[in-house]
Amino acid sequence: MDIPDELFEEIELLNMYRLDNVSEGLKVHHDASPARIDAIKRLHEKDLTTLADGGYLTPLGIQAAENAQALITILNSN
Repeated sequence: MDIPDELFEEIELLNMYRLDNVSEGLKVHHDASPARIDAIKRLHEKDLTTLADGGYLTPLGIQAAENAQALITILNSN
């Protein structure tokens, strides 16, 4: 199963959220790469973030970020 580039971009954004302080959000500015802007919009459409340009993680977004960050941690361990 191939993983599309769009999913990699979404996972990268989920990994930017700080799970130790979920009241801290992200803002993807208009001068970010088009791929980054599209990815944050998709996360919002999937009900993972509160705003189309970032914002805070929703409860579902917190779960997704926890899983994404756990996967990266596992894959980076030796």
